[in-house]
Amino acid sequence: MELWQIIIAVFGGFIAGIINTFAGSGSAITLSILTEVLGLPGNVANGSNRVGAMLQSSTSTYVFYKNGKLNLDESKSIILLTVIGALIGVAVAVNIPNAQFEQIFKYLMLAMLVVILVKPKRWMRESDTLHRMPLTLQVPIFLALGFYGGFIQMGMGIFYLAALVLIAKYDLIKANAVKIFVVFAYTGVVLALFHWRGLVDWKYGTIIAVGQATGGYYAAQIATTSPRANLWAYRILVTVVITVVLRLFGLLPF
Repeated sequence: MELWQIIIAVFGGFIAGIINTFAGSGSAITLSILTEVLGLPGNVANGSNRVGAMLQSSTSTYVFYKNGKLNLDESKSIILLTVIGALIGVAVAVNIPNAQFEQIFKYLMLAMLVVILVKPKRWMRESDTLHRMPLTLQVPIFLALGFYGGFIQMGMGIFYLAALVLIAKYDLIKANAVKIFVVFAYTGVVLALFHWRGLVDWKYGTIIAVGQATGGYYAAQIATTSPRANLWAYRILVTVVITVVLRLFGLLPF
């Protein structure tokens, strides 16, 4: 590995860690680095990408919990359903390729952009603890989101935030805290399964993970201490989704 590749991997991981903590889809950066810069095949990149997701989510979870933004008792059913769905998703992911889902993914992201831009005040309100999502909605929604996260990971954070903020009535920062913990909760098992199938390059994955963990820790500190954290999280979310949509539809040159 050349020095320039290491620099790109660490810096890209750092940016992805910030993006994942405030919004999601940082895997678009890390997967691109693993495939285009480090030369891994797609299925190995998908497995190796979980090394960074594991380390970053653990550091971010620590900061969110330490600063009182993560209430595990309040979210235990949502977390459990997502983890179960993720384990089913990874069982599928290690057996079939996922490249054919790119066409579906780009239209999902386009629809998500519309949802985010319509009535933006919905994304910056305080948590509503009196009107929680009923279990009949929790089960299908968070099982499906967990399955998607276990299967491919990229974009899962954005869809997960939408469910927590718009349906479960969390504020954006607490929703990010739950999202990060959920990723931490299922990624260890997911990573072990990818490793068992020989689909993890630990050297490349760890190099990116160093940057991701640093970026995630830094972003979580800002998210839990800044009085304008909800506003900045929303702005980053909008920027990320617009960028992803433009890239997926071939409107960006990189």
